[in-house]
Amino acid sequence: MERILVIDDDVELCGLVSEYLRPEGFEVDCVHDGTRGLESALNGNHTLVVLDVMLPGLNGFDVLRKLRNSSRTPVLLLTARGEAVDRIVGLEIGADDYLPKPFNPRELVARIRAILRRTGGGDEALGEVLRVGDVELDPATRNVRHAGKPVDLTSVEFNLLHVLLREAGRVVTREKLVDAVLSRKFSPFDRSIDMHVSKVRRKLGDADTGSDHIKTVRGVGYIFARPRESEGAAARSSSK
Repeated sequence: MERILVIDDDVELCGLVSEYLRPEGFEVDCVHDGTRGLESALNGNHTLVVLDVMLPGLNGFDVLRKLRNSSRTPVLLLTARGEAVDRIVGLEIGADDYLPKPFNPRELVARIRAILRRTGGGDEALGEVLRVGDVELDPATRNVRHAGKPVDLTSVEFNLLHVLLREAGRVVTREKLVDAVLSRKFSPFDRSIDMHVSKVRRKLGDADTGSDHIKTVRGVGYIFARPRESEGAAARSSSK
């Protein structure tokens, strides 16, 4: 049984979430302040954390930053409806997804299940190691290396890079990325996939514009660029 940690100071909401999640097959622990929530999240006993932004003590962003220093436990961030800044900041510092309050409990369950599918491995673990240029991704161990050095990615970032590497040299539409990586329907007003792409670019050492690895195809999506033969030939000639 999957064990979910809910960190929210709204005791009534926590009770309602627990009542809804338990019949769905989840064990639920609730903590009502950021400091104790972080301690619980760091103990490694939970499959996923549902984290509210507005918390007494450490706020949700501080909890997420400290958690990401040492843990990849998936995090679903609860934000105030209409607060785009909260969603952007949350994704920037490592949230796997977000859900605006107030929310339908069925959508909460759907988001949790989608995140767990993305992070659970499944058939993906049987895939071969992907190498494109100086980037290497191993689906079995969920490790990524850039120029031989390990790259620390969240589960969403890993899955995003996996999709792009599988389609290296071909354009992947934003619709396809949202469906494959976030497990939801595409909305032109939802920029979360772009935020995740931006984070992967930075972690691969790329600038947000004119990147070497992931290029933007305006109005369509993204492409992971294969090294050009001319560049390889130039490199070989310069080494002689």
